Amino acid sequence: MAQFLQFVFLGLSTGAVYAVLASSLVGVHAATGIINFAQGAFALWAVYVVAALRTDGTFVLPIGSVSFGSADLPTPMVAAAALGVASAAAWALLAHLLVFRPLRHAPVLAQVVASVGLMLFIQALVGLRFDTENLFAAPILPESTVTVAGAMVNVSDLILAGVAIAVALGLRAYFTLTTAGIATRAGSEDELAARLTGYSPDRLAAIVWVMTGAASGLIGVLAAYTIGLNETSYTFYVIPALAAALVGRLASFGVACAAGLVLGSFQAVILWADTKDFWPNWAQAGLGDAVPFVIVIIALFLLGGRIPARGSLGSVKMPAVTIPRVRVVPTVAGVAIAVAAIVATTGTWRFGVVTSIILSLIALSLVLLTGYLGQISLASMAFAGTAGFALSKLADNWHVPFPLGMIAAALVATALGIMVGVPALRIRGAQLAVVTLAAALAIQSFVFNNPSLTPAQGNLIADPTLFGVDLGVREGTDLVTLRFALMVLVVVAICTLAVMRIMGGATGRAMLAVRSNERAAASVGIDVAATKLLGFALSAFLAGIGGCLIGYSRGQLSAGSFTVMIGLTVLAMTYVGGITSVSGAFIAGTAGPLGVGYVFLNQTLELGEYYELIAAGVLLLMAVLNPVGVAGAMTEAKHHLKAALARRSGRKPIAEPVPGAKEKAAAHV
Repeated sequence: MAQFLQFVFLGLSTGAVYAVLASSLVGVHAATGIINFAQGAFALWAVYVVAALRTDGTFVLPIGSVSFGSADLPTPMVAAAALGVASAAAWALLAHLLVFRPLRHAPVLAQVVASVGLMLFIQALVGLRFDTENLFAAPILPESTVTVAGAMVNVSDLILAGVAIAVALGLRAYFTLTTAGIATRAGSEDELAARLTGYSPDRLAAIVWVMTGAASGLIGVLAAYTIGLNETSYTFYVIPALAAALVGRLASFGVACAAGLVLGSFQAVILWADTKDFWPNWAQAGLGDAVPFVIVIIALFLLGGRIPARGSLGSVKMPAVTIPRVRVVPTVAGVAIAVAAIVATTGTWRFGVVTSIILSLIALSLVLLTGYLGQISLASMAFAGTAGFALSKLADNWHVPFPLGMIAAALVATALGIMVGVPALRIRGAQLAVVTLAAALAIQSFVFNNPSLTPAQGNLIADPTLFGVDLGVREGTDLVTLRFALMVLVVVAICTLAVMRIMGGATGRAMLAVRSNERAAASVGIDVAATKLLGFALSAFLAGIGGCLIGYSRGQLSAGSFTVMIGLTVLAMTYVGGITSVSGAFIAGTAGPLGVGYVFLNQTLELGEYYELIAAGVLLLMAVLNPVGVAGAMTEAKHHLKAALARRSGRKPIAEPVPGAKEKAAAHV
């Protein structure tokens, strides 16, 4: 019993981080209506600022640095901690001023991808600006212990829990006892009324951003010595924090704080259970990371209808949709360009071309689900990885031939996609993004990184053959054979044409109607639930085919090929390319991880290490300045050019369908 209690108290350190991040998420949502996926990234930056100051006295800034000491005389702990907390508050204020205030009345999709982009940007910047391999956290809190019911408990864990409770109480007091806090709450109910009474919602929101950023930085700095430095872990602490915040309905600081502390202790208890003989082998890795996903699902199903939404000054429009049409000349031209690129390249460049073609299919799955159906999904690479690992079992263990093995593996991903899509029957928008991101992290930790399910060695994938022809990726010194590259192109082309026919037909019109107005769609006889599940199924199938092709291109799979970060980067590139158009998917594939754009940055410009930073930065710019992406901007420019030429020639401009017009018509049939 004493050992059990000891693990319960050990979990308070991580639980305190969850609790403060959860309270911060509740505060930001109350002030702005935004679910901030970058909340953990603020703490990440603060932690590394303090570590650098305590190592050699260097105060690292996003650009440049300031020396406050040396390796022999580092910055004093109190001053270092103060600078770390201030830097987190500064990041939060910049996020409000430069990213989220311009997106105040933008569609939820733009707010979500901007939040994800900010998270990616800060994490990439940490990797570039700090020597993450050689920085370590120094203790700030007392290292003594006390005995509680026979269990040895770290005093630091109790202090961290106390800090988390104090932060929750402080934020609650601000929102309920101060004039500015009450005005912020009133503005969340009716923003126009708040403006009419003389309050600026922007200024009120800025105050909350600074407070929550500082609180996140503080708990990260205090807990760093106990839980260690890890840039990925801190970034994704936002997932269990979101689970705790949702238990509190994104409204109660006390419930969110308590849920975070309990969740941290529960995950520690799972670690305790791992040491026991009764615990099954398959549950010894990643189960703790899957718990937040279960909590999110339960919380949203039970409380989804009671989670408050921010009052706004008016309705927002979804990004315009480009209706795809299968035309012979553009199709032949596109395939010809791809064939020419394959034939003209060798080695790393051909690998980049093939990877871009595969990624364009995964990006197309996002265009279908997120851009066309309006269901925000952050789990595309989880579906791809599921199919890839299933293919390994089917092809290597059971000798299922190509292409049957690939289709069967994609169907496994389809089943998973339907399971993840079930919550979409009740929730939508940013809350659905939370579910899919939590699902992706749970699948990565509990399935991909679980040696009992996907061993680190042994995920081999046999080379595909068709009618006796070897379509394997490598032969001799060839990194990518011509036969394999053309096979990938054929598979992707077939899938793309099939999806374009679906999107341009009756099913596509039903999806657009659901995207525009679910109630209106249901009123004209469209089965909204079936349409949503069909969208998740088709999207997961496409991503699954892409995952199988990635598996064939590697020959042996590892969890590193399908991380959540890679999935978020693909989403970023899809949004940059144009999340609502098929051409945007191909732009995304070209710029995607290890694709042609990456090869160009890495080999020609020697800027490969900056890829993630550039991708996230471009995403932020696109989300704020050009929500329709590159493809949408090109379409708009083409329409404007035609209209200008028609006016110059004295002819009446020919009316062309405006992107998204059919979507609106479908919603009002």
